Amino acid sequence: MSGYQQGGGHYNEGYGHQEHGDSYYQDEHGQAYYDHDYGDGYYDRSGYYGADANNNQHEGGYYDAGQPHDDYYGDQYYDQGNGQQGYDNRGRRRGDSEEDSETFSDFTMRSETARAADMDYYGRGDERYNSYADSQYGGRGYGYRPPSSQISYGANRSSGASTPVYGMDYGNALPAGQRSREPYPAWASDGQVPVSKEEIEDIFLDLVNKFGFQRDSMRNMYDHLMTMLDSRASRMTPNQALLSLHADYIGGDNANYRRWYFAAHLDLDDAVGFANMKLGKADRKTRKARKAAKKAAQQNPENVEETLEALEGDNSLEAAEYRWKTRMNKMSQHDRVRQLALYLLCWGEANQVRFLPECLCFIFKCADDYYNSPECQNRVEPVEEFTYLNEIITPLYQYCREQGYEIVDGKYVRRERDHNQIIGYDDMNQLFWYPEGIERIVFEDKTRLVDIPPAERWTKLKDVVWKKAFFKTYKETRSWFHMITNFNRIWVIHLGAFWFFTAFNAQSLYTDNYQQQVNNTPPGYRIWSAVGFGGALVSFIQIAATICEWMYVPRRWAGAQHLTKRLMFLLLVFIINLGPGVFVFAYSKSMGISKTIPLIVGIVHFFIALATFVFFSVMPLGGLFGSYLKKHGRQYVASQTFTASFPRLHGNDMWMSYGLWVCVFGAKLAESYFFLTLSFKDPIRILSPMHIHWCAGVKYIGNVLCHKQPQILLGLMFFMDLTLFFLDSYLWYIICNTVFSVARSFYLGVSIWSPWRNIFSRLPKRIYSKVLATTDMEIKYKPKVLISQVWNAIIISMYREHLLAIDHVQKLLYHQVPSEQEGKRTLRAPTFFVSQEDQSFKTEFFPPGSEAERRISFFAQSLSTPMPEPLPVDNMPTFTVLIPHYSEKILLSLREIIREDEPYSRVTLLEYLKQLHPHEWDCFVKDTKILADETSQFNGEPEKSEKDVAKSKIDDLPFYCIGFKSAAPEYTLRTRIWSSLRSQTLYRTVSGFMNYSRAIKLLYRVENPEVVQMFGGNSEKLERELERMARRKFKIVVSMQRYAKFNKEERENTEFLLRAYPDLQIAYLDEEPPVNEGEEPRLYSALIDGHCELLENSMRKPKFRIQLSGNPILGDGKSDNQNHSIIFYRGEYIQVIDANQDNYLEECLKIRSVLAEFEELTTDNVSPYTPGIPSTNTSPVAILGAREYIFSENIGVLGDVAAGKEQTFGTLFARTLAQIGGKLHYGHPDFLNGIFMTTRGGISKAQKGLHLNEDIYAGMTAMLRGGRIKHCEYYQCGKGRDLGFGSILNFTTKIGTGMGEQMLSREYYYLGTQLPLDRFLSFYYAHPGFHLNNMFIMLSVQMFMIVLINLGALKHETIICRYNSDLPITDPLRPTYCANLTPIVDWVNRCIISIFIVFFISFVPLAVQELTERGVWRMAMRLAKHFGSVSFMFEVFVCQIYANAVHQNLSFGGARYIGTGRGFATARIPFGVLYSRFAGPSIYAGARLLLMLLFATSTVWTAALIWFWVSLLALCISPFLFNPHQFAWNDFFIDYRDYLRWLSRGNSRSHASSWIGFCRLSRTRITGYKRKLLGVPSEKGSGDVPRARITNIFFSEIVAPLVLVAVTLVPYLYINSRTGKTNDPKQATDAIMRIAIVAAGPIGINAGVAGAFFGMACCMGPIFSMCCKKFGAVLAAIAHAIAVIVLLAIFEVMFFLESWSWPRMLMGMIAAAAIQRFIYKLIISLALTREFKHDQSNIAWWTGKWYSMGWHSVSQPGREFLCKITELGYFSADFVLGHLLLFIMLPALCVPFIDKFHSVMLFWLRPSRQIRPPIYSLKQSKLRKRRVIRFAILYFAMLILFLVLLIVPLIARSMGLAKGFTIPISGLMQPLDKDNNDTMVTYTGNNIPPGFEPVESPSSTATATS
Repeated sequence: MSGYQQGGGHYNEGYGHQEHGDSYYQDEHGQAYYDHDYGDGYYDRSGYYGADANNNQHEGGYYDAGQPHDDYYGDQYYDQGNGQQGYDNRGRRRGDSEEDSETFSDFTMRSETARAADMDYYGRGDERYNSYADSQYGGRGYGYRPPSSQISYGANRSSGASTPVYGMDYGNALPAGQRSREPYPAWASDGQVPVSKEEIEDIFLDLVNKFGFQRDSMRNMYDHLMTMLDSRASRMTPNQALLSLHADYIGGDNANYRRWYFAAHLDLDDAVGFANMKLGKADRKTRKARKAAKKAAQQNPENVEETLEALEGDNSLEAAEYRWKTRMNKMSQHDRVRQLALYLLCWGEANQVRFLPECLCFIFKCADDYYNSPECQNRVEPVEEFTYLNEIITPLYQYCREQGYEIVDGKYVRRERDHNQIIGYDDMNQLFWYPEGIERIVFEDKTRLVDIPPAERWTKLKDVVWKKAFFKTYKETRSWFHMITNFNRIWVIHLGAFWFFTAFNAQSLYTDNYQQQVNNTPPGYRIWSAVGFGGALVSFIQIAATICEWMYVPRRWAGAQHLTKRLMFLLLVFIINLGPGVFVFAYSKSMGISKTIPLIVGIVHFFIALATFVFFSVMPLGGLFGSYLKKHGRQYVASQTFTASFPRLHGNDMWMSYGLWVCVFGAKLAESYFFLTLSFKDPIRILSPMHIHWCAGVKYIGNVLCHKQPQILLGLMFFMDLTLFFLDSYLWYIICNTVFSVARSFYLGVSIWSPWRNIFSRLPKRIYSKVLATTDMEIKYKPKVLISQVWNAIIISMYREHLLAIDHVQKLLYHQVPSEQEGKRTLRAPTFFVSQEDQSFKTEFFPPGSEAERRISFFAQSLSTPMPEPLPVDNMPTFTVLIPHYSEKILLSLREIIREDEPYSRVTLLEYLKQLHPHEWDCFVKDTKILADETSQFNGEPEKSEKDVAKSKIDDLPFYCIGFKSAAPEYTLRTRIWSSLRSQTLYRTVSGFMNYSRAIKLLYRVENPEVVQMFGGNSEKLERELERMARRKFKIVVSMQRYAKFNKEERENTEFLLRAYPDLQIAYLDEEPPVNEGEEPRLYSALIDGHCELLENSMRKPKFRIQLSGNPILGDGKSDNQNHSIIFYRGEYIQVIDANQDNYLEECLKIRSVLAEFEELTTDNVSPYTPGIPSTNTSPVAILGAREYIFSENIGVLGDVAAGKEQTFGTLFARTLAQIGGKLHYGHPDFLNGIFMTTRGGISKAQKGLHLNEDIYAGMTAMLRGGRIKHCEYYQCGKGRDLGFGSILNFTTKIGTGMGEQMLSREYYYLGTQLPLDRFLSFYYAHPGFHLNNMFIMLSVQMFMIVLINLGALKHETIICRYNSDLPITDPLRPTYCANLTPIVDWVNRCIISIFIVFFISFVPLAVQELTERGVWRMAMRLAKHFGSVSFMFEVFVCQIYANAVHQNLSFGGARYIGTGRGFATARIPFGVLYSRFAGPSIYAGARLLLMLLFATSTVWTAALIWFWVSLLALCISPFLFNPHQFAWNDFFIDYRDYLRWLSRGNSRSHASSWIGFCRLSRTRITGYKRKLLGVPSEKGSGDVPRARITNIFFSEIVAPLVLVAVTLVPYLYINSRTGKTNDPKQATDAIMRIAIVAAGPIGINAGVAGAFFGMACCMGPIFSMCCKKFGAVLAAIAHAIAVIVLLAIFEVMFFLESWSWPRMLMGMIAAAAIQRFIYKLIISLALTREFKHDQSNIAWWTGKWYSMGWHSVSQPGREFLCKITELGYFSADFVLGHLLLFIMLPALCVPFIDKFHSVMLFWLRPSRQIRPPIYSLKQSKLRKRRVIRFAILYFAMLILFLVLLIVPLIARSMGLAKGFTIPISGLMQPLDKDNNDTMVTYTGNNIPPGFEPVESPSSTATATS
């Protein structure tokens, strides 16, 4: 980013800091900010390029005229007292020689800011070499940790600097030299501060000696506390700063410690001891005390003592709070500092215990009590270092670790436990919530910790047996029933409303003797009562929810709700809702009661039901019939504090929340009633009385089922309608949310449609008023001068990033021009600001559609929104950017950029980036050429002549190809940086976020011109002063967990980062081998930055190095990584950033307004501890979300879809969600309130597996514990998203599985059962509802297919009535005995429309977002691109992946962190790989549904089914459709070869990528792995998935497939029941036998083949394999071939047995497939033992080499035999399905130029700019040609074979070949009944037209007349 142009030789100069950018504006005068010659004059300042680009060390150009170094330091720097030796004039690291860097690293001495600001500790320069041996250190030379307490932090007590008064003129404060030495300027040692730095330091030392904390931790925490005080004291008085800090950490209303103190009733413990605590009602004594206290307080509010005395003996909460406040108020400032220091020291070394906030509070309280005891005060000798860590923290840490890991052979191995058996962080933490929990803490001898006086507990803590104390407080059992408890109100609302609607419209179901021609209605009381049963239904849901809650919340936990009372109440309500209905339906005339009584009962019943429904919908489950959510009692105070302190909504927000949900459900219920329920009325009326006239049924079960087919169909349709009913709510939620969000964006002025269109012309004024803190400035300068500096800095930063070419820059800058008055100059504003409104301007300011345009317009737009007023830089709070980094790319290497990485890719990364950013590449090349020319001139080469110019054109080619001509590192590095800044690299992130530093310096310089004057032209000193300010206000920490283990390349890149940005701090894990053999290695959290000294091994010497209890990475990694580095954050706020984000200078300029959103910048001067004053009821802001711009949009359809999803979710929805209190934290660029989050368990949760989406838990915790979450509209960061099909779906899977884990979590339980209704709905629909909705969509599609096959069978066998919708519904249906299915087909059409809308609604938010932010044209373009690239097929597919991920996770678990790919997807992935990745989640389901759809198409064809063809095909072919170059002719057939090899390999020796591997892997989810590690190499490939619970397997692997068998077998049996031919069961055919042969035949044959081959392998294998290596593979191939042939043959057999009838054969194959699937699943889930991790047994099966298995060779063959049966079946299916998929692609393959079109569709690149095909050598091309020809022939041969199998039977049927065959078993063959019309012309029934006689139903033997 920064000046690349500077090709200096070494990193430290060439790629310097962005920081030096600002020094441009200081010319000689320091005031004349601008150089008039803006153009190329820029480039001519040789200083810019570091004087000489080839000389690596730069002795000359850099240090003035080559003075010897020592003098240089000695004189110039020190005399001015500004000791910053380490900085050259650009504020960058300087020389590389060892001795230079030594000065950086006297790190044991001072805190970080002090280090940079005052290098001048010892007064004279010549001591710089022996500074370490200074007397202060007791002569220990380089001692790593100074021994005694003589460390001095500040080390400049002598300086006597006093705090300058900010905002005043600097001149009369202090000489700058002195100021800059002060490390914490706002806390300087003069009279104002309550406790001086030195005293604070002594407090820390004292605590270290008393408790045995670590030295480094103490230094770290000292700096932490001082930075925090400095940050606060810079905007309030030091006293107030200390007070407010103490209130936030320890004693204020929102301090977690105070809340915990009262929740755990410790006030009582301190007063009366645990033994005497009574928590019941207040006794008489208490009540008396209360009255007396009230009286005393009223008479004399000032006199605190009296009130306190009067309150003696009152144990109520109010009294306790009063006591607490007086105690806090009496505390001295010194004590407050001591408490803060003690808390921070406890926290700073707590490792994993930082995840247990209340446990930490307990430890702190014990320590504090101990400190105040005489025993502690009288101690003389210091406690030894590490005591705290080893005695208090390590036992807890080891307990945590043992929960998840066990030691096997000296290695830690993950235990195979699911969450409900692991006592996780939350369970441990909740022990400390209740006094009952704290009572459980015992020692070996069973004595309780609480029985010891508080002061002595600390010394005993080390003896506690934690194993006895902890227990599960919430069971995260893997089960679907969590949904019932957590989301009970969702089910109540939907099922209740559905029942009410449907029961009213299904009257024919409860009419006695309903007749279609009469349409008789039931009596009124029945209607009332039938609808009223809805109340019983919702009561039943609540009962189920309560029972499930019983299963998940253990009763022994004090916070568990008492459920018996609630259950009794619910049962009572259930009976009340059931009773009246039972009476009404049992009523008959014979009872002798008049009709009005049942009518009254029915009406009452209905209204009771309605009341029940409303009550249960609104009341949270936790608030039902119990005192749980009541605010008075003290019993559940902890649960309310920690799980139900939701911040209330007020005013507009509250009404908006109500309004939104009223709109959503109003619209939903109305629409569902008219669209879904009323359209369902006709099918109910027709199907419920429909009776199949004649049907023979099938053998063994007679004709029972076939007569009931219409009713079976009706039941399935009911279920279908219910799923659609759920989908509607989500649909309306999206619509209403979008509407509200857009309205809000107009209100805020974010939209381009807002009336104040002229955002650009007002931009300068807005920069002045919104970005600059202008209220506090003296008006010395014209606003224009200030604005121009900010604007020019933005433009130049874009120029530096190569976003703008130099001619664009010229047009955009403010220029200095001579003015009318002689000798003066004025500033001319760029025409850009005006031109945006005036259409007559035709100038181009930036390339259209470029990044620069987007950034400038967002900047202009965002400044038009309301923003908080910024504070001056001096007074702004300090904040930290925290970036966790694991193994993401740091900087791209040259190889990665220029070489084609993957074997299948067709393009190098650099080529691809050049295609994506052509304009930026141009700017870069021009720059490089200028640089190269300058270098050559500098080296004295002559000027070019005419003819050289032509030659130089050719010479320039390498620049345009790869960006450099000479391979000198400074040139190649520039290309690497250019590419890294356009990919997702850590370098991009760091360089983006270091813009904060630039922004702070720029703002400081612009707002305080007097600083510039004061240094009068000495730009080095000015730069240093600015640096100091930036370093004081902003820190950046990258948590590089693996830094110590980096390889050479990563190490070099990190070193480069540190040299480019010396202020970058890196936290990493340092490992030391154990002291004694056999112990664990010791781990340290260490921190380095660019100023740290380099050691010999090229590592740097850390500033802090804090020992840990053991390996901190116990969870999924990211949250542990954040937790180990969180102790190095500084200041008040943390911005959490992922390593794939980016930031821009103009966004960083708004940082002060963003931080002002936390509403903590102004405090009233009232002590928060004044007793008697009611506390203010404000909820602190915990998290502030920000927008993100996905910088991968427009890179092609998939990148754009991913970007669009994020845009709508991250901005459009976040906007309303934050308003209505439903937003959580999603790990976007969110700012966190440091104190709030770190005292409540950190910034993410870390239990392995359970907290997979770690960041959202931080949001839930913040919300449950009373923090507000806001969203900020005017600030945005860039973020990368995955671009390839595979990586997008990995991300989707990660989100989906993470969601499944969240469903199990306790946070969902707390939110779901305690939030008020509107907040609950906001939470539900924004988070779990989205995923459940996806599951409902996929369920509705499956239900739909099932309904269609049942309807198809019915329609195929019956005669359809002549139907006219205009006639009254009571008209007789002609011909008689027909089936009136037309209305049902109409209903099908409506359902398809419904599902279609649900899919397409996902485009609405995106369209609206584009429309409001970018206008109609851009919206139309983007949508056209999406539809042109069939992204709707992708949407369908993603929906299935989401649904499948959640479903799999809730059934089997196995959530793990999938590292999402961050690359560009240009590579073609082979067919086999894609097939194996997506077969399980999507392709199999799609294929099953497509078969059903094929049947439906051939029986109930309607045009609307086309949509289903599209969407179901999408499930099967999306992976291939979105695969780059899938349809390139040559590649396609080479891929086919690959696929065949993938199918067949892995049988004689193990192979990672093979079909057998895929098959075994998908099996292990159910069987699990054996734990015995046999040390076989192929074991490494598998991640450990614990075996799923048998109940889960039972439901998802046995019950679900069984249901599918039932719903496919029924229509198959019906279609074979000879409907209409005869009613005689004796004539029934044997369809059951037929389906048994077809389904079980292949299984039997495969078993036989497997057995025979097993024998062959055992006998012949060992002999043959001597000579034939491939013997096993050949045997396997033959067996698999037989399986495929059998499958194809059985298809033909089915066709034949159905007398070549196509629909019946299809239906038979659907049923057979379902049965086979069921049998295979049964074998796998019930009969198989655990799997080996290696595949020895599979290889042994085919080669006969069983002897390698040890004892297992006895048991394994039996198991392997069962496996082989399933494998052969699965193989044949995969073979056929794979070929079918390849055949489906044939039409596309044959289109000319398809590859070009396909690439345009995927990458959105014009054909001209597309990527060239790869170039092969001659040998390769020949080989490829041969292969293509060979496999093309094979492919077409297979195609013809498949076609023949399909066409021959159809020909046979038309020639009537089936007639001649007879089969010995009677009825096995299905006759083709031609004469199956059993309808008659005559009428039946009692409502017939006059003149006709009704005919009796003819007997079953007579034939019907037609």
